[in-house]
Amino acid sequence: DEGRIYQRNIKGGREYRYYLDKGVLPNDWWVDIQALNPAAKERLGYPTQKPEALLERIIKASSNEGDLVLDPFCGCGTSIAVAERLKRRWIGIDITHLAISLMRHRLHDTFSPDLSPYGVIGDPKDLSSARALAEQNRYQFEWWASGLVDARPAQDKRKGADRGVDGYINFFDDNSGKAKTVVVQVKSGHVNAAHVRDLKGVLEREKAPIGVLITLEKPTRPMLQEAAAGGFYEPEHFK
Repeated sequence: DEGRIYQRNIKGGREYRYYLDKGVLPNDWWVDIQALNPAAKERLGYPTQKPEALLERIIKASSNEGDLVLDPFCGCGTSIAVAERLKRRWIGIDITHLAISLMRHRLHDTFSPDLSPYGVIGDPKDLSSARALAEQNRYQFEWWASGLVDARPAQDKRKGADRGVDGYINFFDDNSGKAKTVVVQVKSGHVNAAHVRDLKGVLEREKAPIGVLITLEKPTRPMLQEAAAGGFYEPEHFK
């Protein structure tokens, strides 16, 4: 009668009208966004990773373009990646250099070359601070050092069980479309020629054509000789 939209329900000779503008408030829990499955395309191997769709809904509901989004426990960077896509400013905080490395790769893989400029606070800035990090926590040092050469942290890396691999770099040098691998090892303590020989063994096991050894010390002459004895990689398009 008043031009309002309603639904009719007749029970026991009575007519019940449900006016659509008198609906219920939305629930404070969501079941329409599923957790990430192990094979999801956006999966990065982080155990607490949340779907981008969930963070997108939260950020859209609570901010506008240009607003600042803060995530003090940002893990692999889902919140800051979504904030970047939605044209929000962002601050992400995490305690581990592993998380920082994952965030960097995620941002550059997703948005380069259109990624907004950003800075990282808390990384070592010189040799003395790098040594201090290595003395405090060598695993954090390994993750940080791997990031210096843009290596992805080894997905199965655990304390004491990295099997000689701290990071990987993928590259292409032919038309096969198949990536080749550079294995990255990081050593924070004293190094010698035995470490180079060990790296050569890891390359054989991983079937990787190139290996990188990052150290805090200058390589000794025996180390250089051992590396030279391993030969050199010749890119396919130069053959």
